[in-house]
Amino acid sequence: MSAEQTTSAVTSLVLPDWAIVSDKRRAHIQRVVALLERWAGELSLPDAERQAWIDAGRWHDALRDADEPTLRAATGDTERPYGMLHGPAAASRLAAEGESRQAVLDAIRWHTVGSLEWDQVGRALYMADFLEPGRTFMQADRAFLADGVSGAFDAVFRQVVRLRIEWTIREGKGLAPETVTLWNHVR
Repeated sequence: MSAEQTTSAVTSLVLPDWAIVSDKRRAHIQRVVALLERWAGELSLPDAERQAWIDAGRWHDALRDADEPTLRAATGDTERPYGMLHGPAAASRLAAEGESRQAVLDAIRWHTVGSLEWDQVGRALYMADFLEPGRTFMQADRAFLADGVSGAFDAVFRQVVRLRIEWTIREGKGLAPETVTLWNHVR
């Protein structure tokens, strides 16, 4: 990654050349990064960890608007629903380009379903992706949770996992095995 690509200022969001994102998706990414930057500041994270949070947020949806054949070819996955492939595809691409921070790659790879193996980077991204203020549902509840991350990180994470599972079930979608495993661990 170039020095320009590691810029963390939300106003100058720089994505990889291979990113496939609409303007709407870019705005979502900017809101996710803004939350991650805010929480990292509130938690007084060391610079390297702060940058890992920001990079995970910046790259998590880099291929969200890619078409299904592109994502299936990038991942080799013929089983998972199309909407779950953009994280693994982006993580694979980043690794191929030399990204070596496993926590960042795992956060991106599993941000749609969750992972029991995550450290704080993955958990922070999972929360920010759900709690970013541009989403139109449960705005007051989600804002309350977002405001509580720095004071009760683990408790808010557990609540976000629960809310995401409830939404998935309400929408009639299946739960990924990783999501069930994560819930059984945090409940």
